[in-house]
Amino acid sequence: MPDGPVLVVGLGNPGPGYAGNRHNVGAMVLGLLAERVGTKLSPGKGPRARSVSGEGRLAGRKVVLAQPTTYMNESGGPVRGLLDYHHLAPEQLVVVHDELDIPFEAVRLKRGGGEGGHNGLRSITRSTGTKDYLRVRVGIGRPPGRQDPADFVLKDFSSTERKVLDLLLAEAADAVEELLAHGLEAAQNVVHPRT
Repeated sequence: MPDGPVLVVGLGNPGPGYAGNRHNVGAMVLGLLAERVGTKLSPGKGPRARSVSGEGRLAGRKVVLAQPTTYMNESGGPVRGLLDYHHLAPEQLVVVHDELDIPFEAVRLKRGGGEGGHNGLRSITRSTGTKDYLRVRVGIGRPPGRQDPADFVLKDFSSTERKVLDLLLAEAADAVEELLAHGLEAAQNVVHPRT
């Protein structure tokens, strides 16, 4: 990851009805990071419209923390606007999102790759013109039985999951800090064995 500022985006859907959904775990992690930085996420204007964001320092780096206020499948436009406004390249973008293909409680880091049916990632790839951005993948596991994945991600975490959710959010926030401080490979070596 190049030196200089980094845009960290947490994905989710807007409004209180979605706040506790598995699909909103990226936004939950972003909220925790904003607390750690001591910044308030405020609505943007102009190119920063359709998002809330705040700035500060995290792991010794200048960061812009942001969450699109659009629905998940339209995340790309606000992300593109934020990159342009802050004069950042996609290589300076970290996206925190839910991941069906990783067990609940696990966190994984990667750069690029497919979107795995994730509409938020698909939208960001379309708007930035590249898949080559960093991802913090927060495991939510596969739906039980024959439940449709689209329904599963829009359900709140179960009571059992909620007992360890705070720990998972902290692990994911720590992974973001590790990534910013030491780069992808070193961060993977720390984060992947831990979760």
